[in-house]
Amino acid sequence: MDNYEYTELLKNLSKKMSNITGVVEPEKLNKRLSEINELENSQDFWNDAANAALIQKEKTQCERKLKKYNLAKNAIDDARELYEMAKDENDDDLIAECFSGAELIEELIRTMEIEVLLSEETDGNNAILSIHPGAGGTESQDWASMLLRMYKRFAERREWSVELLDYQAGDEAGIKDVSLLISGENAYGYLKAENGIHRLVRISPFDSNAKRHTSFSSVMVSPEVDDDINIVIEDKDIRVDTYRSSGAGGQHVNKTESAIRITHIATNVVVQCQNDRSQHKNRATAMKMLKSRLYELELENQKAEIAGIAKSEIGWGHQIRSYVMQPYQQIKDTRSNIAYSNVSAILDGDIDKMIEDVLIAQNRS
Repeated sequence: MDNYEYTELLKNLSKKMSNITGVVEPEKLNKRLSEINELENSQDFWNDAANAALIQKEKTQCERKLKKYNLAKNAIDDARELYEMAKDENDDDLIAECFSGAELIEELIRTMEIEVLLSEETDGNNAILSIHPGAGGTESQDWASMLLRMYKRFAERREWSVELLDYQAGDEAGIKDVSLLISGENAYGYLKAENGIHRLVRISPFDSNAKRHTSFSSVMVSPEVDDDINIVIEDKDIRVDTYRSSGAGGQHVNKTESAIRITHIATNVVVQCQNDRSQHKNRATAMKMLKSRLYELELENQKAEIAGIAKSEIGWGHQIRSYVMQPYQQIKDTRSNIAYSNVSAILDGDIDKMIEDVLIAQNRS
């Protein structure tokens, strides 16, 4: 990188920062934090525990956004001042130091860009993620288990918690169905980019002839709905089925029908839960999952209506991403149109950049 390239980089990053400032509105954030501090000092504030919890959540979000904003802004300001000083003093070592820090500044701006993109109402919510293998039996079920591991590793990397809500093992390998509750900062905001069909091309480990196989699995992600979101579901709108939870065998097999499957008749949305030994607890969790799915469905319909397009169901011919293991190794996302060669790392949960590229691409479209 030469002096001209560095100057252009600073101009470009400064322009991005200006756009970010217009969206983040740091003055409003500081004003709101001052208001919250006054509320917290009020004698009656803590008497309403539910309201206090909501305000505390808002405070945390404001502080986090402001901290990231200030880090990015200060980094650009410092880099600009340092570079001007280095040029005035004709200090080659100081100029080299500016160049070496360029990548860090770009990363800070990128982080702030993502923060701005994750500003929709439910982006900060926890996520309910379900994986369903497509046609293909053991091959697709094994692919579903690979995706499950990828998302669990992704959550671990970000120090998010993962709770298994429903799990149905495959007959020979893999899984028939799985649902997770993933809790963490902007969990839904990130994972919503994973909604859709995921396609795998590889030499099948289950084929003695070592032929190349193509497998599909669908991933569905919904925001965990808060109690203050009013979604009315009447008994006549649903069908509830009970069944025995699957287990490890022997004494671990559930002898009672504690697992719950709920079908929303109008939309044909199906959720199920077998996480707890208690049928009542599983029903409560399944109802929460159903509300989350219906809320996500309504959000998708609204976006489709605004865009003037018809909302269509996910089909096997509409994959969002292809994971090719043979005859070459590459993962390509159809929305960002970017290809990645670090296949092993991605399948091990290193999907942050891939998701962020999708969020940025969708924002530009």
